[in-house]
Amino acid sequence: MIALVLAATFTRPLERVTTMDPAFSQTVYDARSVKLVYETPLEVDYYARPYRLTAGACELPEVSGDGLVYRFKMRSKEATAEDMVRSLERLRDPETVSPNAWMLDAADTIEADGDTVEIRLKKRFHCLPWLMAMAPAAIVKADGSGTGEYELAKWRKNHEMVFARKKPVPGGFDTVRYLVVDDVSTQWLMFLKGEVDFLGEIPRDNWDAAMTAEGKLAPGLAAQGIELHTIPTLETIYVGFNMKDPVVGGNRALRQALNAAFDFPAWEKYYRGRVLAADGPVPPGVAGKLDAPFGYSFDPEKAKALLAEAGYPGGIDPKTGRRLVLTLSMGRASQDSRESGELLASFYERIGVKLELKFLTWDAFVRAVNDGRTQMYRIGWVGDYPDAQNFLQLFHSKNMPPGPNHSAYSNAEFDREYDLATEARSEEERNAHWRRCQEIVREDCPWVFANFNLASSLVRPRVGNYVASDFPYGQERYLKARDGR
Repeated sequence: MIALVLAATFTRPLERVTTMDPAFSQTVYDARSVKLVYETPLEVDYYARPYRLTAGACELPEVSGDGLVYRFKMRSKEATAEDMVRSLERLRDPETVSPNAWMLDAADTIEADGDTVEIRLKKRFHCLPWLMAMAPAAIVKADGSGTGEYELAKWRKNHEMVFARKKPVPGGFDTVRYLVVDDVSTQWLMFLKGEVDFLGEIPRDNWDAAMTAEGKLAPGLAAQGIELHTIPTLETIYVGFNMKDPVVGGNRALRQALNAAFDFPAWEKYYRGRVLAADGPVPPGVAGKLDAPFGYSFDPEKAKALLAEAGYPGGIDPKTGRRLVLTLSMGRASQDSRESGELLASFYERIGVKLELKFLTWDAFVRAVNDGRTQMYRIGWVGDYPDAQNFLQLFHSKNMPPGPNHSAYSNAEFDREYDLATEARSEEERNAHWRRCQEIVREDCPWVFANFNLASSLVRPRVGNYVASDFPYGQERYLKARDGR
């Protein structure tokens, strides 16, 4: 550990970080922390829009004509080609049991050649460079240390994380503090008092205090120099079905009914217009997205008809004569989780289905989902790169839990179309397969497709050079301390 530097400290609330081991990082909160301490082979350009890759610990790769060989030349002064090979091999080592091993499914050999790492693929996979910018691909030295700009100086689990910069950067933040503050109203008050510099999300209950009816920052906040940043995100929020569950897993009409009963207008009102209707798993603006109406968007009458087709007319199970009861597991017990869960339950109450809410700690929730011990679960997925593959991988049978296919969904036709897409030689051919994948998933409904998020963040005036991004991991490296504190 290195000594804490108290000057130029950037402070923000953050959800609990579960691990600092890149191989096991799964959440956006893990990724934020990991990428402060460890370098990844490539980076997502902090400034460029549309998003593009730039050099990280390595230069942008040279790619063979057949698309099967990628050569990454090291540029890091501390990490070596051997470090990168060892880190990637550990990621895919079966004994590691990394939930991110899927990232290297396409890789055949990973070898060091002087200051270059050569990754030879078993089949074409156009997204490999994007994967090399993700936290699980971070380079870990033999002694477990990282070569990033920061070092973990303090970690009180469930309370606080503190990162200290190894070498001062003119105008930069020497220290980064992540505070675990579960109550969003408390986060809001801390921001107003200047106790935190950044809010990644405006609490729903404080929306009217922060925003005008026209969607602009409230004059009182603007007068303080506070900045508002709003962008559409690559985040999709969904209610997943455990496809191995005997009730919901084998009953497609039931899953379709629960989609058709999802009242998005009421959901949008609850979230004060900060969400977009989801018509499948792939957000707008992503290459390969299917642009066609979703057949099971909000339609109460269709929901009732599908429920009857599923064998539960009026929500009644004819075998028992009682109402169908389903259980939704959630990974936190915050006010928003409870209120939004109750709102969701009210949607299903209208068609005669009772939804019971089960609140778990985040760690227990992740374990329950990965172990298949949930019937339904509410979660989100933040795109790691702007390609349909990143969202559709959540349905491939190769990615069963603890991989990203948390619903344990399996469809042979989907797998075939997905595999053809990853091997396609042209973008046009690839996107045609992606669209077919989405048609299959939207008909099978392994999720209730809830919403895509809009991100509205607030930044205090002492923080400079903030650029809103779908890839904020390690972004504190770029921030500037305007008043030197």
